[in-house]
Amino acid sequence: MSDKMKELGIRTFSGLILIAVFSGAVLFSRWSFGALLLAILVGCQWEFYRICRRGGVSPQSFTGLICGIALFAVNFIIFRQFGDGGIADYAAGNAVLILLLYIVVLLPSIFICELARKSDNPIANIAATVTGVVYAAVPVSLLLYIPLLLGGGEWSGWMMLGFVLIVWANDVFAYLVGCTFGKHRMCERISPKKSWEGFFGGVAGAIAVGLLVGRLLGGSLPVWGGLAAVTAVTGVAGDFVESMFKRSVGIKDSGAMLPGHGGWLDRFDAMLISVPFVFVYLLIVCN
Repeated sequence: MSDKMKELGIRTFSGLILIAVFSGAVLFSRWSFGALLLAILVGCQWEFYRICRRGGVSPQSFTGLICGIALFAVNFIIFRQFGDGGIADYAAGNAVLILLLYIVVLLPSIFICELARKSDNPIANIAATVTGVVYAAVPVSLLLYIPLLLGGGEWSGWMMLGFVLIVWANDVFAYLVGCTFGKHRMCERISPKKSWEGFFGGVAGAIAVGLLVGRLLGGSLPVWGGLAAVTAVTGVAGDFVESMFKRSVGIKDSGAMLPGHGGWLDRFDAMLISVPFVFVYLLIVCN
């Protein structure tokens, strides 16, 4: 067996394990779903801070994680209160409270903690710490609301899996079409292998899967088709963003969470950038 086939086998096996764990956590209960997202948040944020340290910046890793976890906890408390609809109005109303909590209490603590570190580059350290919260904790917290928005305020693990299936379909179709027909590179400076052919193949595949999932779950086909388009287009930007971070410090993978898949950021980079856009889209069309 060649090394390439062996690597593909390892990647496939570990990918199936990831799918099984993810699906089981989403479908079992809200608590297991929350625990899964919290693990993703911590893993992604910690890897981002590790990338920053390789680039010569010293973020406040633990302070940043505390801020990220606190943001997630507040959103999870809100998330647990749903069941009778009204998700859009409730989320919009509580956004002000969450924002005030961060501006008044949590984010300023990062500035204060930097005083005790006596660093020669405090601005970069603070910026990296806050960016870790924005890059990882904010989208993962918003991810709590995606199944609620799709389900009209009612919790449904199947709605969440439908969204994740769209994300994965975009990756798979982009890879297959790109490997087969890819000739025109999108941004060779950041990601030499990504092609325009793969991009459009991923978008088309995601929309097709989105329409299929919408039909199977009894949802609005225009809403699910639009959801897939927004997810696919912004997800590609997420891939480029993480590639930009890794290339700036000269690493291939952000970590080693799963054999053949790299780290947490490598696996969830597309979702981190796409979720805020998806959240706004669903607030508009589902309100």
